[in-house]
Amino acid sequence: MGGLRELKKERTRQVLSDTAVELFLEKGFDAVSVAEIAAAAEVSKPTLFRYFPAKEDLVLHRFADHQDEPARIVTAAREAGVPPLDALRDHVLAGLERHDPVTGLNDAPAVRAYLRLLYGTPALVARMHAYQRRSEELLAAALGGADPLAARLAAAQVVAVLRVLAEDNVRRISAGERVEDVLPGAVAATRLAFRRLTEGLGLGLGLADEPGPT
Repeated sequence: MGGLRELKKERTRQVLSDTAVELFLEKGFDAVSVAEIAAAAEVSKPTLFRYFPAKEDLVLHRFADHQDEPARIVTAAREAGVPPLDALRDHVLAGLERHDPVTGLNDAPAVRAYLRLLYGTPALVARMHAYQRRSEELLAAALGGADPLAARLAAAQVVAVLRVLAEDNVRRISAGERVEDVLPGAVAATRLAFRRLTEGLGLGLGLADEPGPT
């Protein structure tokens, strides 16, 4: 029963989010009220707020599963004996190859419209930063170590790199470039960014393999 109840809640959450995003794309984020979304989804306003405390969360729901993604990758990498930065880099590269929307490298019309809404609405950009702050906290906890401040600094740099890489892909796709044309540069940028991360903080925090003799 518990599993069915959670499944029903998740379905309701998804319906509310999809309904809201559709209205936002049609009319603009600021032009749509929470009451209008609730009415369109055939729920009460208090019910909507039980699922989404803020209007912005209706849009960011699609990113909710990615909040703890870096932390999960680092945890799994350490259990497998893989350097965390290598695992994170390879995860991003795999996402680019499959055109995962979270990488910004996706030119499907629906995805492009959603990303334009997300990156073009100041309130949503601000809320996304709050999501990324939570991602930093979770990643810092996964990194652990004897120095909590060092872990927090490392997590902040990793999350910032992921954000900048995604934003650059969104910028290029929004300017009309094709995914196939952007992909090589996105891959090169990802490799460069993680190489710089490794050089800057990876070895000192045990996030990358120690270099062999030259």
